[in-house]
Amino acid sequence: MDSGTGRRAELLQQAVGYLATHGIADLSLAPMGEALGTSKRMLLYYFGSRENLITEAIAASRPDVTELFRSVHDEESLAAAALALWQAITRGRQQRPIHILFQVLALAPTQPERYLEVARETITAMVDPLVPVYRSLGYAEPDASARASLLISGLRGLCLDRIVTGDEERIEIAARALIATAVAPPAPQT
Repeated sequence: MDSGTGRRAELLQQAVGYLATHGIADLSLAPMGEALGTSKRMLLYYFGSRENLITEAIAASRPDVTELFRSVHDEESLAAAALALWQAITRGRQQRPIHILFQVLALAPTQPERYLEVARETITAMVDPLVPVYRSLGYAEPDASARASLLISGLRGLCLDRIVTGDEERIEIAARALIATAVAPPAPQT
């Protein structure tokens, strides 16, 4: 890795932390650059635009669903992977970065020209890798897609509820109930 590539990767990780703390709605690259020990000009050099920087920060900050669910081979391992995802977004390394995703999803309906595409891509990038996992466990379409959506969107919603309300006990119970529902064996095909 050359020094430019290394510096870009370092800036991207710093940008994830900055965006998780400061938000994206009123993001200005000049103050961000200063906080990261660089300049607006260098951020533009490495990322091309404010929008590209946000898009890359979201991609770098979201959980790697493909990796988390790679070893799923039955409902029990599916539940364990789902619980690992839940723990990553509520207590693990994704806890702060998930705030960036929530911001983009909240801004997408009111600023679709700026955020709708990246919001859609982010949802798709987390749901789509789960569909073949469900299919491999015997779930037929459209149930495989619906279960993947239920699991990802449900956990994301509960995570947001947890952040907003601080009611960890209620949300933990709800998350476990959601996971149990999302990994229940598929209904027999008739």
